[in-house]
Amino acid sequence: MRMTGKIALVTGAGSGIGQATALRLAAEGARVACVDLVGAAAHETARIIEKVGGIAWAAQVDVTNETAVERIVGDSAACLGGLTTLVNSAGVRPVARDKAPPPDEWRRVVDVNLSGTYFMSRAAAPVMEAGGGGSITNLASIFGLVGGSLAPSYAASKGAVVNLTRQMALQWAPRVRVNCVCPAVIETPMTAELRENPAWSAAVLQHYPLKRFGRPEEVTAAILFLASDEAAYVTGVALPVDGGYTAA
Repeated sequence: MRMTGKIALVTGAGSGIGQATALRLAAEGARVACVDLVGAAAHETARIIEKVGGIAWAAQVDVTNETAVERIVGDSAACLGGLTTLVNSAGVRPVARDKAPPPDEWRRVVDVNLSGTYFMSRAAAPVMEAGGGGSITNLASIFGLVGGSLAPSYAASKGAVVNLTRQMALQWAPRVRVNCVCPAVIETPMTAELRENPAWSAAVLQHYPLKRFGRPEEVTAAILFLASDEAAYVTGVALPVDGGYTAA
């Protein structure tokens, strides 16, 4: 039980990697605040945790709303007894893979993926420091490390998350560790449209040495390590979980 005594807040906890992470942290002993833009989805994740004997709290939040973010961090800490762990999993991808996305699409992707990560971290870090310390794990992407087939807004936002992670790791050391994981294409609802395109999948998998897309639980294993005390000497790291994509 690697998260016994930990109190985690997971954004994007209603589906995909965020939900898988909330369930895994709870299974490892953490009390978990599940938040999502879709409140019903967040509550469903909390219900699953509670059904198997875990402790969870749920709420709806738009991570781009600074005021709402600060309130959610305070409310979750009050309800669960503090905050030691933040996982910034909320994110969006562009609807279209345009070479030049329209301004509203650019702003939406950057606001959620980058600004949302910053707002949550900025609100959570002081709470962790006051409680003795903690860890933040951000969700970036392989397309934050290398170029790819997705729109510039996505690559730019995730590349910024990687460098934001490094900067926050320096600023909040030694009491708060900050790392990020950089997944390849993972089998989640967000990527279903892409993966269900045979031509696209075949072309992409040519560049994956392990010749398959990843599973959510393979990403949560990396998140669990970075969030746990096993990674007590790890901060400022961008860890690819990518089937060898970036090596190739």
